[in-house]
Amino acid sequence: MVRLDLAAVLLAVTAVARAVTNTPAIVPGAYIVEYEEDQDSHALVNNLGGKASLRKDLRFKLFKGASIQFKDTKNADKMAAKVATMPKVKAVYPVRRYPVPHHVVHSTGDAVQEVLSKRDVGNDTFSTHLMTQVNQFRDSGVTGKGIKIAVIDTGTDYLHPALGGCFGPGCLVSYGTDLVGDAFNGANTPIPDPDPLDNCNGHGTHVAGIIAAQTNNPYGIVGAAQDVTLGSYRVFGCTGEVGNDILIAAYNMAYEAGSDIITASIGGPSGWSEDPWAAVVTRIVENGVPCVVSAGNDGDAGIFYASTAANGKKVTAIASVDNTVTPALLSNATFTINGTDDFFGFTAGEPGAWNDVSLPLWAVGFDVADPANGCEPYPDSTPDLSGYVVLVRRGSCTFVEKATNAAAKGAKYVIFYNNVDGTISVSAAVEGIVGTAMVTPEQGAAWIKALEAGSEVVVHMPDPQKAGTFLTSSDNKLTGGFLSGFTSWGPTYEVEVKPQFSTPGGLILSTYPRALGSYGVLSGTSMACPMAAAIYALLMNARGTKDPKTLENVLSSTARPNLFRLDGQSLPLLAPVAQQGAGLLQAWDAAHATTLLSVSSLSFNDTDHFNPVQDFSITNTGKTAVTYSLSNVGAATAYTFRDGSSIDPSAFPNELTADFASLSFAPNNFTIPAGGRKIVTVTATAPKGVDVKRLPVYSGYIAINGSDSSALSLPYLGVAGSMHSAVVLAANGASLSRARDDSNSPLPGNLTFVLPPPGFANDTSYANSTERPKLVVALAMGSALLRADLVPLTNCTAAARAASTVFGTRTIGQPEGLPAQWNPRGIFEHKWDGKMADGSYAPAGSYRFAVKALRIFGDPQLASEYDAAETVDFKIKYLPAPSAKFRRQDEGC
Repeated sequence: MVRLDLAAVLLAVTAVARAVTNTPAIVPGAYIVEYEEDQDSHALVNNLGGKASLRKDLRFKLFKGASIQFKDTKNADKMAAKVATMPKVKAVYPVRRYPVPHHVVHSTGDAVQEVLSKRDVGNDTFSTHLMTQVNQFRDSGVTGKGIKIAVIDTGTDYLHPALGGCFGPGCLVSYGTDLVGDAFNGANTPIPDPDPLDNCNGHGTHVAGIIAAQTNNPYGIVGAAQDVTLGSYRVFGCTGEVGNDILIAAYNMAYEAGSDIITASIGGPSGWSEDPWAAVVTRIVENGVPCVVSAGNDGDAGIFYASTAANGKKVTAIASVDNTVTPALLSNATFTINGTDDFFGFTAGEPGAWNDVSLPLWAVGFDVADPANGCEPYPDSTPDLSGYVVLVRRGSCTFVEKATNAAAKGAKYVIFYNNVDGTISVSAAVEGIVGTAMVTPEQGAAWIKALEAGSEVVVHMPDPQKAGTFLTSSDNKLTGGFLSGFTSWGPTYEVEVKPQFSTPGGLILSTYPRALGSYGVLSGTSMACPMAAAIYALLMNARGTKDPKTLENVLSSTARPNLFRLDGQSLPLLAPVAQQGAGLLQAWDAAHATTLLSVSSLSFNDTDHFNPVQDFSITNTGKTAVTYSLSNVGAATAYTFRDGSSIDPSAFPNELTADFASLSFAPNNFTIPAGGRKIVTVTATAPKGVDVKRLPVYSGYIAINGSDSSALSLPYLGVAGSMHSAVVLAANGASLSRARDDSNSPLPGNLTFVLPPPGFANDTSYANSTERPKLVVALAMGSALLRADLVPLTNCTAAARAASTVFGTRTIGQPEGLPAQWNPRGIFEHKWDGKMADGSYAPAGSYRFAVKALRIFGDPQLASEYDAAETVDFKIKYLPAPSAKFRRQDEGC
């Protein structure tokens, strides 16, 4: 057994003890009601006696229900519980909000002058297409014609010339709608309209271009499936979030519009396939429409961080690899060295008030490898920098810190040179700084060399809005073709394989709204997901089937696994399946494969639920007999915990080892005649010698090599250890903070919180005179059920005297919004105004919260299946109500 010392590979990585993320917020008083059988949603609301309004009618073929908003939020949970008992009601779920997809905007720009590096005329040489074999489809005339792809996103700038220039029948973007309107932010009322135009965000327009950008653009951008028909379902306003009720509606609308494929680069941390939104998407897949969803951009959180709805059963989760080239759209500028002029490109930052600035460069140091360049206050010998542009290397401290140090010596302008390929738009809002920008590492190094030699370098910086842009491309030698560091890791907490496979999502050039620059270079699994959707369309053309299972299986078996790589250095090990799935899609191989597998992956689960003997079939659809041989190729085993006593999963990069599972096959050499099928039995033995207390996640690939030169692989994974034994909540994992404290600083005991009068929590007139407590729960691992009981510390109130005992805890109930289901690991926050889950208010008095989190695979009916923690003691009291009719709460003892 080989244990790898990763110290040499993990340079410049800062470990974080816990990924700090919040569970997607619950919308107060809003619920999704699912019907057992169809009923009139308006009648449902009417039956509530005017106490609720209809948020969204959700009556579709595959989901029948509605989302409702209770007007009296203080009694919302009580009313929701009553709705759950009504005839024809199957289930009631809280509405949760999900943010606009996270992505990195590296550069944007419109073409004003001739492009320096265009795609060659003729064959498709777009780098991401070469990586995935998509170019071979275009070169052979297969372009997705006749396939409908629905994009659920921020809308599409269909007026963009590269996206067809129109909307409706006969246009590239031919169907869809806007479910929300520009002003929607997730907390206000959506104003839908039939026009899904994206003119203020850009995410959806970039996604659409990856799928189907037409070649009439100056940068040689090529859509992967140019002749598909696009549908655009806008679910975000210009900023903000969206409720899962709107997402459920969008998915069902796209399904009923006859979409062949649905793609969405939206999600939030979960790890549970039972999440309501994920379950709805699963139904659509089960009814014949492939749904690809980005795996998420939380790679730094480490293993076990699957995102919803990508973690749904049968939903295809897409991971990201980095582009093999680094494109950059740079603004034009010039510089002068010793009287000789030359040009360069830059990406303006914020602030970006460059308006014909001509000043010499000044650098704080000449070491182009210094990670902390400009991070310390400048020496006293520094000149007055108001007459210079300060040149600083990007590195270990923040842009704001670097800009602050420059401003302290009078600087008004700062240019950062990157420490990785390309540029990004920096943000360094510092008093005194009026202009920031970034240039490539090569340009920065050239200037530093000239300055070190004693030459004067004068930069001439035009207004970025008027400068015009040009495209540069350089080979990405550091990360090209390898997994993006931001791509989220699976598996789910119930050890289902996630992600399924990967496509290029890092450093992607595509269309962007005309109002925001027309073209952009972005990074995110959001950019990988539409490439997978386009590949599905090409396969539908090539293979003549739209069956989700068949297509996923053939794509998985022909994907190419890659080595684990970090900071430009590779291990002699394949990256774990939990990071890359089956590997990078090889679309042409998938289109022409004649050996088909019955599954896309295998999970052996954990030790408690070990399923070591599994079957899958191999079918030979070719015209001649093929002899196959099977073997096991192990991938890196990833330890979840740093050591045997840790309960928090390690942040990326976690420890990897070369401890592999053993597999045997029956048979492992055999011949299948043309048109024949063979069932193979796999027997797995978990890796020996691993520390099971650290929950090692092992994985690898069953290599299937045929005498016809076919070479397929089947990914598998499992956990050597007990998921149920993993602590999900430490004894000190619950604390109390102030609702206004974003840092969640824990408070000492016995503090008194003055709350608004019951029913007046949202009255701003009480903002300065009250302070609400905030329950903060640090979940070490995901929990399917989190409850927080309010424990009375005195017996003199009626509520305290009526307290019951639940799982050994004396309680008067739970706060409104609890219990919470399907929680990811990380920080769970709950701000409380005294309202309880049954709609009543806790009497003034002394309390503590007793928190219980269900363990993975735990039985929710047994107290022993929960981890428990308690907060410090605290007191609450209420301000008097403004109305004399209000009956004052019991002030306690």
